[in-house]
Amino acid sequence: MLLCTCGFAERRVKSYDMKAPGILIYGVAFALPALGQHVADPHASVVDVAARQAALSSTTNPVVREAIKGLQSCVATPLVASPTGRMNIPHHYISGSSGPTNPAEAEATRVYAQFEKRITAGMNQYLATGSHAESACALAQLDAWAQARALLDYDRDESSQAWYQVEWTLSSAGITDSVLVNDSTLDPAPQKRVTAWLDAAARKDISFEKPGDSNNNHHYWRALAATAIGVTARDEKLYRFGVQAYVDAIAEIDPSGAFPKEMARHENATHYQGFALQPLVMIAEFVTRQGIDLYAYKSHGRSLRDAIVFFGRAVHDPSLIKPYTTDAQSSNFGPGDFAEFAFYTARFGADGLPPAIVNALQHPTTATRVGGSTTVMAAYSNR
Repeated sequence: MLLCTCGFAERRVKSYDMKAPGILIYGVAFALPALGQHVADPHASVVDVAARQAALSSTTNPVVREAIKGLQSCVATPLVASPTGRMNIPHHYISGSSGPTNPAEAEATRVYAQFEKRITAGMNQYLATGSHAESACALAQLDAWAQARALLDYDRDESSQAWYQVEWTLSSAGITDSVLVNDSTLDPAPQKRVTAWLDAAARKDISFEKPGDSNNNHHYWRALAATAIGVTARDEKLYRFGVQAYVDAIAEIDPSGAFPKEMARHENATHYQGFALQPLVMIAEFVTRQGIDLYAYKSHGRSLRDAIVFFGRAVHDPSLIKPYTTDAQSSNFGPGDFAEFAFYTARFGADGLPPAIVNALQHPTTATRVGGSTTVMAAYSNR
């Protein structure tokens, strides 16, 4: 049951203190119930696992059925060995924060993509088919990296791209594990190791943030990892970091619905608007599952929906980006760019959303960083 669904009140305070009776966030205190500060249920994944499995077993929705049919398998693919040595990944762009991408970065990060693909495949199969072999496979893959202490040997100043990769892979792993902890047939020993490893990796990930950081989409991705892992590990520091970052993000939304820091990404401004939305929708889902309707939060009269609508409109009409940049916008949007909206529309419906979003959801959507097949995880299962 939701503890608050009617929006959030704001009041100014003088300091930031996570231990205060309300959630105090960079000078803003929310009138939230006390439970809103805490992880109420460490088994409350981003989805209600039992309910989702029941819905998927009898779905008649052709899009969901297509997504189930197209799922990959963890069991059918080989173990992805953990990278060894210090993480030092080349920058994604050859120069600056836009323009041609660096093929050396793609090569260096292939192993992380393979890992994300395999763990989410096993988790998605478990949701769709109830296969304990698939969930055990996903846990074993996570445990292999846990025992290798992956995602822990890097430094932000030495390789900022390694820092970014950690936040993305931890998001995928955290979401996956939040589902796996609901399978009581799994061996508790590797699960305990995985939870401890993810917790340590997430704490290190957020420790590199500094005052004065831009707090763009990377802040939100680190927050998604912290939220997902904070729930499963019952780590209040991580969980509160996630709520904090969500509030930071809503405060960024301008009167048009744009994230100004993402609008600075030249030809990729629209893409980065959507990229920032992926972790934010997932954080809202996790926190809502803990009993607090984070979607209802507004800052300066704006909520996450305003940013979602702006993104959908800008995909259809790139001229909306012209007040921010004169660069022609990249239009190479694929199913993964709309993956998070399977969760949003399952909760709120599609009424009033731009056609670009509604039309994209007529086909399966997948993005490993937010759990793999979001159609299987969240989309309407019946029509």
